[in-house]
Amino acid sequence: MYRSSNGSRDSYNASRFAPRKSYRNFGQGRNAPQKALIHESKFVKKASTVLEDIPYVPTMQYGDLAIHATIKANILKKGYKDPTPIQDKAIPHILEGRDVIGIANTGTGKTAAFLVPSLDKLIKNRVEKILIIIPTRELAQQIQDELRSLSWGTQIYSVLCIGGASMRNQIYELRRNPQFVIGTPGRLKDLVDRKIIQMSDFTTFVLDEVDRMLDMGFIKDIKYLIDMLPEKRQSLFFSATLSPEINRLIQSFMKDPITISVKSQDTATNVEQDVIRVGMGNKIDTLNGLLKKDEMKKVLIFGRTKMGVERLATSLFQQGHKVASIHGDKPQHKRQQAIRLFKENVVKILVATDVAARGLDIADITHVINYDQPATYDDYVHRIGRTGRGNKKGTALTFV
Repeated sequence: MYRSSNGSRDSYNASRFAPRKSYRNFGQGRNAPQKALIHESKFVKKASTVLEDIPYVPTMQYGDLAIHATIKANILKKGYKDPTPIQDKAIPHILEGRDVIGIANTGTGKTAAFLVPSLDKLIKNRVEKILIIIPTRELAQQIQDELRSLSWGTQIYSVLCIGGASMRNQIYELRRNPQFVIGTPGRLKDLVDRKIIQMSDFTTFVLDEVDRMLDMGFIKDIKYLIDMLPEKRQSLFFSATLSPEINRLIQSFMKDPITISVKSQDTATNVEQDVIRVGMGNKIDTLNGLLKKDEMKKVLIFGRTKMGVERLATSLFQQGHKVASIHGDKPQHKRQQAIRLFKENVVKILVATDVAARGLDIADITHVINYDQPATYDDYVHRIGRTGRGNKKGTALTFV
């Protein structure tokens, strides 16, 4: 827990990191401080000691699974031996062909929970076709990367259908008849309307991060696509929450689903959460001082607006930090490049809008900083879920 200069344990005193020179608050007007939408007490929470956590004991190991030998070898090559709770509980049911609703916190291994059994299904029957719908381009790219590593040597072909990338190239790849189609709702709808994708071809349908898709306003596109799926199919649903609206959606496309919930609590026990008090003039200076601290090894910073994020990244670069940025106005190839540089530690700071709050799986992020406060507590939970992943500790700091 960070301490303030008066010894308080519930907030961080930023003044000792603030140089005299001041900058305009990025993403806000000079005289218009952002209104706090969430009480600051929600941003303060001491992390539990990871060693005190009772480890999950899986009912099986990957080596015991009745899946194709090539998939099993690829899993073991990645260093995976024991499945995570969602994988342990969901994979056997998916292998049996059941419809599954998986409710789990972010960063719990949901992707492999549906990719492993879907791959096995496809290898055993090459006429199968699998559609995976997710909310963001970044998550789509991560799923394809994971699929490629798990399917190495199987001749399984996948195509990514996302906005911000060449429609022409995607149409060309779709005409090669891929077994996996991974895409975002808007681009998939465009391709369906152009009669490039036939929804009736898909025998397995995966909807991932559904709560986020509803938040982003994709509900109409999702229903449009679901209505064209074949009646005989396997449907897999993964989300961090199960709201009434999501329940209504489930009833429209699932048959006798089995529900698996491994969601423990809103925020990870191994994320230290605290606030940083700043005045009108020293917000950027306070951030600059924080980022110079030795423990700030790999930092994800969230801003409220696209313009604010870009201006903040530019300012940090000018002050000597290795930084990249992602937001909705940045071309897709630039977003992918920024994420790659951050993953490979070429830059140690990534500044992002909430487009990065869901699904980004980047190892060893030590700190998440909410430079601008999130609009909702749910957004906060998913922002800070980028750190403290697996068994590692992380820190989340929110400017107030």
